[in-house]
Amino acid sequence: MKRRGHGFRMAESCSYPRNPDMSCIRGCARRKGMHLMTNIESLDPGDAFAQLGRIKLSDTDLNGVLQTVADLAKLTIPGASEVSVTLVRGKGAFTAAFTGDLARDLDESQYAAGHGPCLDASAAAGTMSVPQTAGESRWPQWAASARELGVNSSLSIGLPVQDTVAGALNIYADKPDAFDDDAIVLGQTFAGYAAVALANAHLYDTTASLAQQMQAAMDSRAVIEQAKGIIMGERRCTADEAFSMLTKVSQDTNRKVRDVAATLVARAAERPNR
Repeated sequence: MKRRGHGFRMAESCSYPRNPDMSCIRGCARRKGMHLMTNIESLDPGDAFAQLGRIKLSDTDLNGVLQTVADLAKLTIPGASEVSVTLVRGKGAFTAAFTGDLARDLDESQYAAGHGPCLDASAAAGTMSVPQTAGESRWPQWAASARELGVNSSLSIGLPVQDTVAGALNIYADKPDAFDDDAIVLGQTFAGYAAVALANAHLYDTTASLAQQMQAAMDSRAVIEQAKGIIMGERRCTADEAFSMLTKVSQDTNRKVRDVAATLVARAAERPNR
C-alpha cells in the first residue's frame, strides 16, 4: 500500500519543536496559515481489516505496522482528517506513527501537559470522544488550541498492545460531531484488529531480538572456548585454569571476557604456522 502524504499543509519556514507548547503552535498557525486536508478517498472496512491480517512481519517491523495502522484508519473511518498512534511505555508516551505533522504535535502537547484524550484512552484502554472541541471541559486548553488549528472533533481509542506497552489510536477531524455512533463502533472495531496486529508485531520483534541475543551469546561462548583451547595448548593447563586466566585479564584490563578471548584468538590466527 502506498503511504499517503501528510494531510496538514504548512509553509516550509514554519517549523515545530519536538515538544511544542500550545502558544508556539498557535502562533505558527496564525502567522503562516494552516488547514486540514479532509480525506476524499475511502476504503471499505472489510478491505482494511484484510490488509491488517495480511501484514507479513518478516517484511516489515513494528514501526511499519504502526504506520500501516495509521494510514488505513485514515482511509477507513468516516470523518477522519488525520490519524496518529500513541504508545506508552512506563511513564513515557510518544507518537509512533502519524499521517500529518499537526496530529503528532497535538499529541505531543498532551504528553507535555501530562493529560489529554490520547493519554486517558491509553491508560483506560477505552474510548475518549470529543464531539466538539468548542466547549470541551475535560481538556479545555488543549481543545481551545486544537480548535484554533481547525480540529473541531477527535476520537481516541485505547490499544492494549502488550503487558508493558499501551497505546491509543487518535483520529482528528476538521468538522464538529464528525464521529457518529456508527463511526465510533467502526473505530473501535478497527482498533481491535489493529491491536492484534500490533501485539503480533511486538511479539515478533521481541522474539527476533531474543534470537539475536541468543546467537550473540553462542558466538561469545564459541570464541571463549577457542581462547581456552589456545591457553591450554600453550600452558599445558586445564580448562578451568585457562578460563581463570581469561577472567583475570578481563578484570585487570576492565574488558569483557569475550573481548579478551577474541583478541587472543585473533593474535593466534596471525601467528605463522610452525
